[in-house]
Amino acid sequence: MSDSNTTVFTNPSSFILLGIPGLEAAHVWISIPFCAMYAIAVLGNITILLIVRMEQSLHAPMYYFLCMLAIIDLVLSTSILPKMLSIFWFNSREIDFSACLTQLYFIYCFIVMESGILVALALDRYVAICNPLRHSTILTNTIVAKICLAVLLRGSLLVLPHPLQARRWPYCRTNIIAHTYCEHLAVVKLACADIRSSSYYGLLVTFLVIGPDVCFITFSYIQILRAIFSLPTKEARLKTFGTCSSHLCVILAFYIPCLFSSLTYRFGHNVPLHFHVITANVYLLVPPMLNPIIYGVRTKQIRDRLLQLLTHKGT
Repeated sequence: MSDSNTTVFTNPSSFILLGIPGLEAAHVWISIPFCAMYAIAVLGNITILLIVRMEQSLHAPMYYFLCMLAIIDLVLSTSILPKMLSIFWFNSREIDFSACLTQLYFIYCFIVMESGILVALALDRYVAICNPLRHSTILTNTIVAKICLAVLLRGSLLVLPHPLQARRWPYCRTNIIAHTYCEHLAVVKLACADIRSSSYYGLLVTFLVIGPDVCFITFSYIQILRAIFSLPTKEARLKTFGTCSSHLCVILAFYIPCLFSSLTYRFGHNVPLHFHVITANVYLLVPPMLNPIIYGVRTKQIRDRLLQLLTHKGT
């Protein structure tokens, strides 16, 4: 008789998420830093949204982009963390087939959106530092709205084929996913079909998104650095350079693990599975935690407003 996990089925009713293979005994301990990162991400991003909403002077392009980034980060981290914790804490490994595909769509859709917003923030910094006198005429509310709409549409449409293809295929090998969430290739590799089209399309989307976005961000920050080094005083140069370097660290923390995770699942057959799974979780949790700190609290206007609110409550 066939094992229940290898029964032939056209579409499984559910999948089984293993968590981090090989580190099951440490799941509870691993959950502690992940849970802490999620708590900081939720608190930080909600704080950004509330401060920008309350402070009329912050109703400007940069802060609109920061609000959109905060919403994206909240959705992205919430897409994986609750289910991950249910695996780690309660051994609740089962996920419905439709819920799995929905999770898959939301994760990759919002990853693409986050990349787009990082580009928008780089554009805003580029115009603000390299062409400050025309900042308000270049980045009008209409232009900002069009950029945000383009970011939403790009993420929504580019990722849509992933769940549609995954739903269409038959599954007959197993319904066990060696991951903490429904990672795209981890799901489609279970299909009894030729999945090369899906793998190639996923790789194409990765390079269509990361390639142009990283090139634009790199160009923007090269121009910004040139403008920084032409500033008259050393103090001004160091202050602006410190802000830009922290932004670049957050950008690298998003793109490097993202690209590494995408490529190792396809080509890195010698990379330990548990290392790949941890990396895939880190790039979905670390940027949402760091973004409100680097882009928010280190931004003078938001920091001043936050201190004002805390001081007022203390008084």
